Amino acid sequence: MKRFLALTALAFGLSGHAMADNMSPEGTWKTIDDETGKAKSLVQIWIEDNQLNGKIIELIEPEEENPKCTECEGDKKDQPIVGMQFIWGLTKDGDVWDDGEILDPASGSVYSSKIEVIEGGQKLDVRGYIGFAFAGRSQVWERVEAQPAEAAPATQAAAETAAN
Repeated sequence: MKRFLALTALAFGLSGHAMADNMSPEGTWKTIDDETGKAKSLVQIWIEDNQLNGKIIELIEPEEENPKCTECEGDKKDQPIVGMQFIWGLTKDGDVWDDGEILDPASGSVYSSKIEVIEGGQKLDVRGYIGFAFAGRSQVWERVEAQPAEAAPATQAAAETAAN
């Protein structure tokens, strides 16, 4: 019975740890257009120097091949949208990342941004606004889990280590 209780406690402890890791905004997300409800792109979100950043890694059904940000200004003007950093400078405030910016490549507009992980880490509430957060627009993005092929090298290395 003691062994069962210890294993149960360990399992709950590990699932709690996994849940905490899943609450990080870091990872790959599928963007969902708030007007059409259709998936638009895959984006990679990461934390660097305590700031949340994001770039577009794939466009889903683009209207043209290798589109460029023709409406953008500055260093992003006429740059390819795929590979472009479009989220930068958000800082953590409790469970929310705020006070950064997000670029809409379709319009070239840059907005203040607020991002929060929701629904147990499976979705990301992304808000762009001018002035006050309540006056902006939100999209809810969906987490994309790592594909088995991406995990294969780590699994293979673990198997080789276990065999030795």
